[in-house]
Amino acid sequence: MYSDYYGLNARPFQLTPDPRFYFDSATHRKAMAYLGYGLAQGEGFIAITGEIGSGKTTLVGHLMATIDAARLTAIKIVSTQIEGDDMLRMTAQAMGLSSDGLEKAQILERIERFLVGQAQEGKRTLLIVDEAQNLTVSALEELRMLSNFQIEGQALLQIFLLGQPEFRARLNGSERLEQLRQRVIATHHLEPMQAEEIEPYIVHRLSLAGWTGNPQFTPQAYAEMYRHSEGVPRRLNALASRVMLYGAVEQLGTIEADDVATVIADMEGDTPTESLRRPAAVPTASQAAAAVDESLSARIALLETRLEEQETALRRVLTLLIDWAEADRQSPDLSLIRESAA
Repeated sequence: MYSDYYGLNARPFQLTPDPRFYFDSATHRKAMAYLGYGLAQGEGFIAITGEIGSGKTTLVGHLMATIDAARLTAIKIVSTQIEGDDMLRMTAQAMGLSSDGLEKAQILERIERFLVGQAQEGKRTLLIVDEAQNLTVSALEELRMLSNFQIEGQALLQIFLLGQPEFRARLNGSERLEQLRQRVIATHHLEPMQAEEIEPYIVHRLSLAGWTGNPQFTPQAYAEMYRHSEGVPRRLNALASRVMLYGAVEQLGTIEADDVATVIADMEGDTPTESLRRPAAVPTASQAAAAVDESLSARIALLETRLEEQETALRRVLTLLIDWAEADRQSPDLSLIRESAA
């Protein structure tokens, strides 16, 4: 709705990660430097962590859009809480390899053949594992074993691990992951954007969607958006989208801090209304007693009505049975009984 009102040709604040809207914040710039360094090394693991909505997926999508697909085969899987054997099968499936009915050794052989084939074509292979915090130790160990594949001293597979902060804690604190930790050549934790990056971020995404300056945002509005989102991209996107919708509904050409605050209150379910501001009238004891009596009377009347209906239905059934007996019928017309009882 707001896209039409403000003349935009795309949704600038959609929650689905879209590398087209990648914003080169300070923390994402550092992450890209580490990813670039890792790709240059061509081996080992690179771990990128960040809070939910910090832009990890968008970051990798931007990276994939900048590399030469003719020289690098990128494979991405989203992990779940699976064990080592299932991780191998997921990896094989992502490579387009069938693993149905195969033993572990056979799956490993197929993966190695695939990696060797890629190398012979002059391609390197990159495996990107998202949601790495869900990986079990056995799954991480299988990934480490996959990183051992090499030909003529060159690694056949490089692995990027993307996860939430708890993965970073596990990686650094678990003795069982010591061998994997030794294979990690670079790590980076995505921090939230700073307050001064909010305006460039908003303007960047709006401009990519065809924004021509309508609406404008005041500095105080940007400050209010930072206060609520704390610089987390996904939270900022959700807020900015609602603010734009509010602006379209109210036909605003300038977004003020009060407008942002109104939207925030609405999102949090705290929008003040006249009915909420007025204190509820407290009934007196006599009013409360009268209300209880009225409720009980209504319930009693309802029960009496139902009893009368049931008695009428029973009388009809008994009348039909008596008529049938007097006529010496061999079988009663049950359809009539059911119809009358109904």
